[in-house]
Amino acid sequence: MIDTVMKMIIDTHVHIGTCIGFDMRPEHVLYSMERYGIDFSIVSNGEAAEYDHEGRPIPAELQKSQNETFLDTVRFARVNPDKIGVAIWLKTASEQPDEEFVRILRENRDVIYAFKFHPFHSRVAPDSPRMEPIYRLAAEYDLPIVSHTGGCEEARSIHLYNAAKAHPELSFVMVHMDLGTDNREAIELLGKLPNLYGDTTWVSVESTLESVRRWGSGKILFGSDNPIDGKDTYLDNGRGERSLYQAYFNEFRSMVTPEDYDNIMYKNAERLFHIKLKRDE
Repeated sequence: MIDTVMKMIIDTHVHIGTCIGFDMRPEHVLYSMERYGIDFSIVSNGEAAEYDHEGRPIPAELQKSQNETFLDTVRFARVNPDKIGVAIWLKTASEQPDEEFVRILRENRDVIYAFKFHPFHSRVAPDSPRMEPIYRLAAEYDLPIVSHTGGCEEARSIHLYNAAKAHPELSFVMVHMDLGTDNREAIELLGKLPNLYGDTTWVSVESTLESVRRWGSGKILFGSDNPIDGKDTYLDNGRGERSLYQAYFNEFRSMVTPEDYDNIMYKNAERLFHIKLKRDE
């Protein structure tokens, strides 16, 4: 369990959606936040995935439109505005933001915190020319970019680095810091640009410590993929094995300074995503 003296936790990488074998229900998100002491979650909708885990296109009849998944996420945030914020999962392979998308964005900007890319489930790299209209829209609405990294060429962190270098007006977060690797390339890239960040989603405590040692605690945000392993993702992996995030909630606290811990667990998120929550000081 989480120590009761914890000030705050903001989870910047949370999902809803029943898709490609995952069952990530809004009620599971709310249950886990209450159960494990999460104050605020930035949520994207996995039902916007365009390719499956083997890189095969998901049949069109099994997909929802970008605007449908966007609206579903907005509705979740609207009934939980003090707990849930929206990261819009963009279908970068098959769609571009249209007039309806921009209308939804404009009318709900107060609950929207980021654009979300998933190059593994879209097979479009963040430095593709196809992304330029999205970056213009992100700049217009002052929205950071959060992007999955790892698992295929399009999702390598170097492509997000290239996009961040080309767009210094935007902030970019390397979710996973190259999932399934030792994170070395992503950690190296962290120090090369002021507008490039990493997160802790399935990233070992050791890699996070190395990032902090080299580049400071201002470059890392807490994220989890909750509730990808079920409503108790923060506790175990669904098979009874201790969750990685228990180490972040517990042992990690004694490995860094209190200031560094607070930066990673909530302060960086407040700053980067302009989150304004009440908290006890």
